[in-house]
Order: sequence, then C-alpha cells, then structure tokens
Amino acid sequence: MTTMTPMVYHRMVDLKQGTISREIFSSKDVYEEELEKVFTRAWLFVGHESQIPKPGDYFTSRMGAESVILTRDKKNKVHVFLNSCRHRGMKVCQYDHGNTQLFTCPYHSWSYTTEGKLFGVPQFKAIYDGCLEKENWSLIEVAQLAIYKGTVWATWDKDAPDFLTYLGDARAHLDLALDCRDGREGGSEVLVSVQKWVIPCNWKFAAENFLGDTYHNVSHRSVDLIGIGPSAEVGVKGRRDNELEYAQHLWVNFPAGHGVHSALLPEDTPFVDTYKNNPVIAEYFRHCHEERKRRLGAEKNRLVPFVGTIYPNTSFHGKQPRNLCVWHPNGPESTEAWRFFLVDADAPQEVKDFLRTYYMRYSGPAGMTEQDDMENWNYATAGSRGTIAKRYPYNYQQSMGKVTTEGPVPGNVSLQVSEENPRQFYRRWRDYMDGADWDTLLGRHDTGAASFAG
Repeated sequence: MTTMTPMVYHRMVDLKQGTISREIFSSKDVYEEELEKVFTRAWLFVGHESQIPKPGDYFTSRMGAESVILTRDKKNKVHVFLNSCRHRGMKVCQYDHGNTQLFTCPYHSWSYTTEGKLFGVPQFKAIYDGCLEKENWSLIEVAQLAIYKGTVWATWDKDAPDFLTYLGDARAHLDLALDCRDGREGGSEVLVSVQKWVIPCNWKFAAENFLGDTYHNVSHRSVDLIGIGPSAEVGVKGRRDNELEYAQHLWVNFPAGHGVHSALLPEDTPFVDTYKNNPVIAEYFRHCHEERKRRLGAEKNRLVPFVGTIYPNTSFHGKQPRNLCVWHPNGPESTEAWRFFLVDADAPQEVKDFLRTYYMRYSGPAGMTEQDDMENWNYATAGSRGTIAKRYPYNYQQSMGKVTTEGPVPGNVSLQVSEENPRQFYRRWRDYMDGADWDTLLGRHDTGAASFAG
C-alpha cells in the first residue's frame, strides 16, 4: 500500500475551492488507509441493547471491515470483542445472534467465556507444558464502549474522547430518532431483525447522502407519483411531503463531522393524519403527537428530525421509516448496508406490524426510495474510477459561505439547500487521513465553518 502524504489529502479535499477528488471514492490505497486511520479511531455504532436482553445473548456485528461480537455476560455487563480466535484468527462466533455460555473456535476448539476470557484449550496440560498463560490470551476487547439510550457504540482508540463529547450538539438530533414518539427519553427497540445487503458503491456516498442531500429529490419522483406514503391511498402524498411542507428546514453540521437535516415546525402545528386507511394507527400517532407536545412544551416540540449521519458511517432517519443504518466499508467500491429499524418498545403489536410492512416497502434493497439511491451511488462510484474521469474533481460548491453559527439550533446552520454538511464531513475525513490529534478531530482548532477553511 502506498501511504498518502498530508499534502496529497489536502489537495484531494480542497475546501477553499469546494472540490473533492474522485479518487477518494475508488482508490484501493485510500480505502486501506481509511480502515487504518478512520475506523480504528472514530466511535462506531455496534448494535442495540434490545438485541441482547438476557445474559449470554450475543449479536455479531462489524466495526469497519472486521467482525465483532456484541454480548451480555452472566453478570449483565455488555462487551464488544473482535470475532477472532487468539490462536489462528478463525471466527469464534459463526452465527448472527443467539445465546451461549462459551464462544468456541471451530478450528482448534479454543473456547472463551462471554467475558472474553480464554476458558478451554484442548490438551492444555499435555502439549503446552505450562507455557500458555490463559489470562494473557483473552478475546481482544474494544478500548471504550458506550451505551446511549439503548444504542451501543465502541472505539478501538483508548485516547478517544468519551462518546457524548464526540457526539456533541448532534445529540439533540439523534435523540429525535431514539426517543419515544410521545416524548419520553429512550425506549426504542430494534424491530424484528437487521436488514442487510451489499451495494456496489463507496461507503462515503451513502453516508454523505444522509447528511441532508435534499438536492436529489427528483430521484424519488416515482415515489410521489404512486403515493407510497403511510396512508397508502392512491394518488395521496404521504408523510414524507405533508408533515414538513410548511417547516423551516435546517441543514446543520458539527465540529466532529456529523451532519443533519432537521426542521422547525410552525408554532401550534396540528397533527397531520397520514394514516387515514388505518384508524388504529392514526389514533396511536395522534396520541403520541399530543403527548410529545405536553411533555416537551410547545417550543421544544417544534424541532423534528429528518435524516443525519454520525461520523463516519452511521446514518439515521428520525421520522418514518425510523431507523439507524450503518454503511460498512466492504472494499473501495462496495458497501455492506445494515439497517436497524426502530420502534417504541411498548407500542401496540398492531402498530409494530403495520410499521414493519411500511418500513420494508419504503427502505432497503426492495424499497421504493432506496432503489433510486442505490442506482445513484452505484453509478457515482463507477464514474469515480475512469482514467480520464479521475482528472476532474467533483463540485461541492453549493451554498458556499451561506452558513451561520447563530441559527435557531446549535451548530453550523444553513437555511437553504446546501453542501456545507458534506464539506464539513470531508474536512474531518481529511484530518483523520492526515493523522490529526483529537483536538483537531473535534474541531477545537477550527477558525470557522468548512466554507471558510483552507
């Protein structure tokens, strides 16, 4: 692998000109360096506590390109381990999820407890003759782990800031996806299981899309034409249009590279019934609307979510289809998408069943909107690899300089369709690739928004 110099990355991400090299979306060398410099340091989403409710439960996840095990030990403590035997590296857990007392390598049968400790070694006394000290050969555990409103995050970097510091003011927007629909804090669970599929695209195209790219709405024209909103009424637009029609849209980015598209509803916005074909569902969301307003107050109730990305590769959709999606790097031109659909844990079963059907119709490889997105990301990646094409950078100049730190919410705020969020995302990407310290990665040396950076 050829190691890029800091000057090369500075040229690839030119914030002053608002251009980004196509090479960062197709180069194998860049991809390999991302795995080393981004995914070993940043906080990464691993899973949800609702997936491991009992001692011995486990869920196999990923951090970057590597398999990890999210598990709950017999003392009810949550762990994240590298899914790799310390003897020859074979996966010690071959299944997506389940319950166990031991993780056993199928190669030479070394076994480990749910606390990660080496437990069993075949012919231990006969062939190791006291040379193997079991306490030194436990599973490799993440350096830091954080549980936030049921979500589990981890990092391999012992020097990384704590998760809430890393999250910063993006926390208020992520909360809108994690909190109950009636305003109670937390309370979400993963609905059924995780939707997984592979997309022939670079992971950054997907992560960037959820920073708030509303410029591509024409891609989803077919969704509007057939009326795929929650009501399912023929020719009737659904929640994705109606609820935010009169809102003030906000594109907000944060020092650590996170970005969101949220909105402020007008005062005293009435409940918008988009579930007319199902009175039970309509009444449930009407109740949630009124309870949220009562709990949060009229002013806080105005802030509603749309989409966002927590740097580097965890995106969320805060309304419907409510979910977290991780864009796992799977090669320079391949992404493995994992979508965790969310629902209030105490929602009526009829509501959960309805939302499961709607979520699948809207999102994922067979969903109406995601098919459009995947085609865009696929061809954008293909357009990044050509010999001639790579000579010409991509344009990220939309709304350059149209950003303020004195907006209605904390952060760098744009009040019009803007590419300020991806500019900030790639500003931090460049810093990670340059091996910057954590003060830089948290934006403590920034002298202004990405539009004004060099």
